[in-house]
Amino acid sequence: MSTQDILKNASTLASYNVLLQVMFRVLTFLLNAFTLRFVSKELIGVVNVRLTLLYSTLVFLSREAFRRACLSGESGTNRSWRQVINLLWLTVPLGVFWAILLGCVWLWLLEVPDAQTVPHYGPSVVLFAFSGVQELLAEPLWVLAQAHMFVRLKVIAESLAMVAKCSVTVVLVVFARDWGLYIFSAAHLVYTGFLVVCYVVYFIHFLGSKEAEKKKFPLQHVRDLLPCKAKGEPLVDWTVARLTWSFFKQSFLKQILTEGERYVMTFLNVLSFGDQGIYDIVNNLGSMVARFIFLPIEESFYIFFAKVLERGRDIESQKKEDVAIAAEVLECLMKLVLVIGLIITVFGYAYSHLALDLYGGALLSSGSGPGLLRCYSCYVLLLAVNGVTECFVFAAMSQQEVDKYNLVMLALSVSFLVLSYMLTWWAGGVGFILANCLNMALRISHSLLFIHHYFQFSQWKPLRGLLPSPLLLVVLILSAVVTAVSEAAFCCNGGWLLRMLHICVGGVCLLFVLVAVLFTETRLVQFVRTQLLPRYRKKHT
Repeated sequence: MSTQDILKNASTLASYNVLLQVMFRVLTFLLNAFTLRFVSKELIGVVNVRLTLLYSTLVFLSREAFRRACLSGESGTNRSWRQVINLLWLTVPLGVFWAILLGCVWLWLLEVPDAQTVPHYGPSVVLFAFSGVQELLAEPLWVLAQAHMFVRLKVIAESLAMVAKCSVTVVLVVFARDWGLYIFSAAHLVYTGFLVVCYVVYFIHFLGSKEAEKKKFPLQHVRDLLPCKAKGEPLVDWTVARLTWSFFKQSFLKQILTEGERYVMTFLNVLSFGDQGIYDIVNNLGSMVARFIFLPIEESFYIFFAKVLERGRDIESQKKEDVAIAAEVLECLMKLVLVIGLIITVFGYAYSHLALDLYGGALLSSGSGPGLLRCYSCYVLLLAVNGVTECFVFAAMSQQEVDKYNLVMLALSVSFLVLSYMLTWWAGGVGFILANCLNMALRISHSLLFIHHYFQFSQWKPLRGLLPSPLLLVVLILSAVVTAVSEAAFCCNGGWLLRMLHICVGGVCLLFVLVAVLFTETRLVQFVRTQLLPRYRKKHT
């Protein structure tokens, strides 16, 4: 597969992932708004913080390192998928191990919620852990689909699973409210079960078909998906296995940085279950754009960079065409996420109070909610830049550099936990966001230094993507001032007419910002049109 084909497929994958994440976040957004009116904030806190943390920790530690290593282009086109499949099946016993260990911690070492307010906590811990192991059964199929760019499979599977989860939740919340945590446990089991079934059914029909032969798919039979030792070769590719071990050591630290505030809330009890519920709702609302735009771009273009660049080799020893495309894509991606992040930061400040008031009423907008969301709007800008820079760095680093970076991650993890604990006692939930901002800034600095040294003696300067045009900056500053004045004058206790006027002011300012982008960031606009908009690309190819 040529570099242009890889870029095209990665761009298509990113586009579909963005659409998928938009649907996920909209459904979750509506589901949370619905359940807020039927269940207590303490129940939401336990589900969205503690039980979700159990599931995400189990799944992340079991599969993240395998995904990064097995999707890396290091082993080239001659990789043995038989060995890769064998390696990927290790995620299941590893998941069982983490399920038992983490389940014991969640059941016996952490504070147990009040049974009257949050019923059925113990069985729900077991069910959430089981759902994580259940999802790992599809891991070899997921990696195969990602590596061969089966973009529609992921969209269909996760869409069906999410719709099923939301349907089960709504029905049980309305008709079986007394079930408590069983409602969310059952919905999560349905979600992971649907994922596994969709992937299995697809590959059963795909393997051995004419489409598989046309694509020269490396596996021919369903039994090839099961672990099996091939004659004349080791059980696993030890190069990939060693790389997996390097990423595995790093995964502990990355998980702490990713879910750090939930670990602090869960293990240090700095917030009550009710306050945890409010913080998590605001956190999810603030991170919607980051998750449904930035995360899919990071995941998809990590695959692109990993396939185009040769891990651990300097640019002089690689194909100039590949390096040129990678540098151009990196520059455009950084400019894209920077512009989106700046827009969110500017408009998030003036519209946080209104958004929370519309979403959850006085429960969210009367307390610390608006301040939390304003701080999160600034944090989104750092999230945007970090996601793109780290996806390039992790794709280009050698195994030795990955091991060295583990020490950096260790220092960041320790500092984050200390900062989170101190700042939370000082500033409440805002302290979590401030600690995240500081650590994210340090991670970005490390990534920028790596990228600078990587391209230092070449003609390509992708870091220019972090320099927006002066006109765009002026328009953004003016928009920030105008919308802040509008909020003070019109929002949010003067009735719906003044609220609509405040929204119209923001709409006009946003229009001016988009016009400034169209006229000043022409390379970015061209990149979005040709690489991130599948319909446009199909029409013009």
